[in-house]
Amino acid sequence: MISAAQLKAARALLGIDQRQLAEASGLSLPTIQRMEASDGTIRGNVDSLVKLTEALSTLGVELIAAGAASPSGGRGVRLKT
Repeated sequence: MISAAQLKAARALLGIDQRQLAEASGLSLPTIQRMEASDGTIRGNVDSLVKLTEALSTLGVELIAAGAASPSGGRGVRLKT
């Protein structure tokens, strides 16, 4: 799962705007805007969430799940090495 904060942070790391992410993921701009406006975890259909996470991965961002992999124990994002 991905949170709205992770999505915003991922875009910031990549230096792209919502329109560029929409194009990269094959989703509409309103869909990206709605996802980023979500409270907490993004809700959506599975296909859209898969497209989003795959696009972020292809663009070079790794999503960090809550737990041991994160020093703070919370969710995060980082650039792939």
